[in-house]
Amino acid sequence: MPIVSVDELSRTYRVADRQPGLRGSVQHLLRRRHRDVVAVQGVSFAVEPGEIVGFLGPNGAGKTTTLKMLTGLIHPSSGSVQVAGWVPARRQPRFLEQITLVMGNKQQLIWDLPPLDSFRVNAAVYGIDDSEAKRRIHELADMLELGDELTRPVRKLSLGQRMKAELLAALLHRPAVLFLDEPTLGLDVNAQARVRDFLADYNRRYGATVLLTSHYMGDITALCPRVLLIHQGRLFYDGSLEELTTSLAPQREVRLELRHLANAEEFQGYGELESLQGHQVRLLIPREQLTQQVGELLSRFDVLDLEVSDPPVEELIGRLFRQGSVA
Repeated sequence: MPIVSVDELSRTYRVADRQPGLRGSVQHLLRRRHRDVVAVQGVSFAVEPGEIVGFLGPNGAGKTTTLKMLTGLIHPSSGSVQVAGWVPARRQPRFLEQITLVMGNKQQLIWDLPPLDSFRVNAAVYGIDDSEAKRRIHELADMLELGDELTRPVRKLSLGQRMKAELLAALLHRPAVLFLDEPTLGLDVNAQARVRDFLADYNRRYGATVLLTSHYMGDITALCPRVLLIHQGRLFYDGSLEELTTSLAPQREVRLELRHLANAEEFQGYGELESLQGHQVRLLIPREQLTQQVGELLSRFDVLDLEVSDPPVEELIGRLFRQGSVA
């Protein structure tokens, strides 16, 4: 049975329709006009226990609004949602014990105090006794590679250290469902990798369900076998990331470094010649012909180096967002 179930979820905001300038301000004061802005429209999906699902979309697509409805911070305009058997909008204590929401641009830690003090406050809020809280803090700190950072004021921690401490604070009550909104925002490459490793390890250990939004495709490719794509408030893809990228890129890129110079004509019949610069050759070869044609290239040419790769995932997903659909 799904742990997250969303059916025709929608959210519409009523906003003031005000023109710029003094004239617009006076008109707005005398006669207010409003318009409806649709943030999310007819979104439906289900997430099984233990899944890690990527939730992708350009800025303003409706990702954060959806997460806020899933956590009960915003009431939906229409549709229904259940998380761990609860209706989020009711914000019942038992429901709040089952979830956590981490937003990369928000913090819950007290700025001038060490993270350890904030952890103790969270433990008291969730009714975790001192000995169990210490055990969980120690266990999560080991997983996150946090040590002396726990006793230093939050303001003295690096961004990566703060994010790891934020994760520890959010997971201290061991929630069943993790809603993560840009958890690696602003982190350097090494810090991003450590956060990804931690999330994968946490998922394996505790079977937690994760719904993750990120603009870093490295987060998605490392953690999420399944992705949801949203554009202008509408969900237009729900499925395997691998199948999506395969369908978007039916060809693979083959780079060759040759010992001897060759002519473009010599590569006819080997897919599509992208470029030929001196000893460097770039070809696009259909996936189903890749093994055969690479073998023929190796037997025909004196190859010093060969590299086979997919087009960058960022480019493929970016193309989808520009289209707003999967053709």
